[in-house]
Amino acid sequence: MTEDSSSPSGTTSDTTTSPRSGSIASVIHEGLPTQLPDIDPDETNDWIDSFDSLVGERGRERARYVMLRLLERAREMQVGVPALRSTDYINTIPPEREPWFPGDEEAERRIRAFIRWNAAVMVSSANRKGLEVGGHIATYQSSASLYEVGFNHFFRGKDAPGGGDQIYIQGHGSPGIYARAFLEGRLNEEQLYRFRQEVQHGVGRGLPSYPHPRLMPEFWEFPTVSMGLTGLNSIYQARFNRYLSNRGIKDTNDQHVWAFLGDGEMAEPESLGAIRIAAREELDNLTWVINCNLQQLDGPVTGNGKIIQELEANFRGAGWNVIKVVWGREWDTLLAHDVDGVLVNKMNTTPDGAFQTYSTEKGDYIRENFFGGDPRLRKMVEHMSDQQIVKLPRGGHDYRKVYAAFDAATKHVGQPTVILAKTIKGWTIDALEGKNATHQMKKLTQDDLKKFRDRLYLPLSDRDLERAYEETGAAPFFHPGKDSPEIQYMLERRAALGGSVPRRVVRAKALKLPGDKVYAELKQGNAKNKVATTMAAVRLLRDWMKDPEIGQRIVPIAPDEYRTFGMDSMFPSAKVYNPSGQQYESVDRNMLLSYKESAQGQMLHEGISEAGAMASATAAGSAYSTHGEHMIPFYIFYSMFGFQRTGDSIWAMADQLARGFLIGATAGRTTLTGEGLQHADGHSPLLAATNPAVVHYDPAFAYEVAHVMRSGLERMYGSTEADPDGESVIFYITVYNEPVEQPAEPEGVDVEGILKGIHRVSTADGEGPRVQLLASGVAFPWIKEAARILAEDWGVQSDTWSVTSWNELARDAVSAEHWNLNHPGENPRTAYVADKLADVEGPVVAVSDYMRAVPLQIARWVPGDYRVLGADGFGFADTRPAARRFFQIDAESVVVQTLQALADAGTIGRDQVEKAFATYRIDDPTAVAGRKQEGGDA
Repeated sequence: MTEDSSSPSGTTSDTTTSPRSGSIASVIHEGLPTQLPDIDPDETNDWIDSFDSLVGERGRERARYVMLRLLERAREMQVGVPALRSTDYINTIPPEREPWFPGDEEAERRIRAFIRWNAAVMVSSANRKGLEVGGHIATYQSSASLYEVGFNHFFRGKDAPGGGDQIYIQGHGSPGIYARAFLEGRLNEEQLYRFRQEVQHGVGRGLPSYPHPRLMPEFWEFPTVSMGLTGLNSIYQARFNRYLSNRGIKDTNDQHVWAFLGDGEMAEPESLGAIRIAAREELDNLTWVINCNLQQLDGPVTGNGKIIQELEANFRGAGWNVIKVVWGREWDTLLAHDVDGVLVNKMNTTPDGAFQTYSTEKGDYIRENFFGGDPRLRKMVEHMSDQQIVKLPRGGHDYRKVYAAFDAATKHVGQPTVILAKTIKGWTIDALEGKNATHQMKKLTQDDLKKFRDRLYLPLSDRDLERAYEETGAAPFFHPGKDSPEIQYMLERRAALGGSVPRRVVRAKALKLPGDKVYAELKQGNAKNKVATTMAAVRLLRDWMKDPEIGQRIVPIAPDEYRTFGMDSMFPSAKVYNPSGQQYESVDRNMLLSYKESAQGQMLHEGISEAGAMASATAAGSAYSTHGEHMIPFYIFYSMFGFQRTGDSIWAMADQLARGFLIGATAGRTTLTGEGLQHADGHSPLLAATNPAVVHYDPAFAYEVAHVMRSGLERMYGSTEADPDGESVIFYITVYNEPVEQPAEPEGVDVEGILKGIHRVSTADGEGPRVQLLASGVAFPWIKEAARILAEDWGVQSDTWSVTSWNELARDAVSAEHWNLNHPGENPRTAYVADKLADVEGPVVAVSDYMRAVPLQIARWVPGDYRVLGADGFGFADTRPAARRFFQIDAESVVVQTLQALADAGTIGRDQVEKAFATYRIDDPTAVAGRKQEGGDA
């Protein structure tokens, strides 16, 4: 008997008999929601036989349609059909319906044993004395059978038809995936030994702790360790696959999305937050496998309850197909003899905390406490030894039960499937199995490893283990040899399924990007009307969508705010994506810009869900690798609800090497009049700065928007010698709903400066003290007005600068200092912003509609006196002039700050500052109460 083979000697699971049809036991075994007696079993069997014939002759699609019509008819006839919310605590698939298992179970057990050992040794060795970098041993040990069934029989690789499946592997299970890759020859022993040691050691880089595509771009495909995001992202990935098919971009019908999650992880709101989407859109290309080992990090998931039953109710209620894999085959005989239903009742009423205890106790305890309460239960197991009772397995460790569930999931039509598989955390490792402290246990002693080796039947002697500890401080890894039957079997199975997984491949063909013509309109400016930068960005998007090369590859995404951002003009042409089309007459059907849905629609309208919109952006932005097709997500949202609300998703998007545009609209702390604290963004650039893959711009003018968006398109989707496949970055552009004057692009405009972060807009030519005024985005009109006031009323001349990106200027400066640190003998590099301002006269005053910390990022590299104004604190509801006077960032505040800087330098008298302060009353927000706002909403 090997590792998780827990069948008592002489027991076979293939010879059990089913209770007779129509009996109470049969009703219980099938898990029906009621226990009504069958008053006419023959008639019942006729109906069942008819349905079986329908499935056999016409297929599952037709059978599903007929069933839906019958349920609809039952409601019409007022026949109450109870919802299947939670079935009995037994396997959904009874033994008589289990398919034939096509594999070599003994060979696959041996492979699992090798992988289990190497996974555990990898983590334990990473915690050897003097290193102790952590890791997770128990998660993979509980889910090994779940993964191996997939690897050997279901997971299609990149060389399979359609490009293979998309597989989201539970983050804490990564050691097992590395261990399998080691057996396949994809990783070497040195890499396993350097698990969680990624700094170069002269012998190659070690392995990251979790699935991180950015760290292993040819291996991992999906980052999954941020709990909750796997569920959300996998749903929207499956949905995006259908989107690609429906729009005729790629046939994805041969691709399946698999997501592995933990039962404790399901407490994260993101885990269950979008399951209705998967059911509503009938994503039968999606299967979730939830490893229900009943344990969180510190204890049971729900000790007094039953997490499998709770999850079943959630998923059934949402419209999913639910398959429970609760018990291994050794329970089949006991259930077949449960004519009174007493065993099922005991299973139904035993809480998870007790089951966890049973997993760690001896047979006599289980006999007394589980079977001993009822003489009928005790009699069921009187022929079994205590050891046989201990080895009654959970279903998630039974290869055939798991195979039956996976097989049923891939054949199910019209619904996504969730498999709820009951396991034991730390399975096969005596020191860890089922214990509350398992998550914190990172290291195995020599005695622990010897017991583990014995349970796995590995050919390693005590001396082998002891010698390895003497030499390296850790146990040895095990490989049976590349020519061994097990390795050959493993490789043959993967070859038949399309190659090794996980594996990330970039096959997308380069795009032909639009030329100068598409940007010409924005560069012309608008002398007649003020235009908001939101409208400039949207206008360019519309022009991109008309382009014959990239137009169909753009994926507009919005969380129920298309009209807010002036994008309703796209409804009639691009249409909103809905796989069912539009089956109703729209209330605004007679309007020019009516809301229109289509199965071929281009616009992804996610409802009120920024999290869902980010998941769609991630799926679209990584299509170049997952599907070999470049797609260009253009996700537009309230800037306050972007990085603040979904920053974790943006981080995962970056890890997945996804690309695309995130448009933070209605940006700034004072632009969204009347909305107040929750809507006022004064800090998203700082949050964006924390993500190394995010390139943030805060353009002031339409022509800047044109250059920035063109740069993003070319960097992400163009091809250069340095980046033939494009850069894996994300462009975050903050735009505003406040209409402002849009000048035409000046002749000889400093394009390099726009893209690097700063360019001079105007140069003063009068006499008098000189200053430099810097602003970004919506703040530029304030320094323009401040420059006028300073010149006319105070005799001060101002150069004005548009800072298109405080973040990029700061990154450039940090990069220069980093280079200098590592090249002490060479000429030092200087920051771009320092070079730009090197020869300017006077103090530098910067202002933005963000908190001071945003422009203060460049303070170290600005030569001379540098003063900053910003909107620190919470936002609030009022007019724009009142809010700007409150934060002291309006034109008059810039004037007073500038005069103060000149006075501090001794250039003017301090009385001038006092006079300006009194004149403008910049400490009194009511002083601008009657002032007209600087334009209306976009």
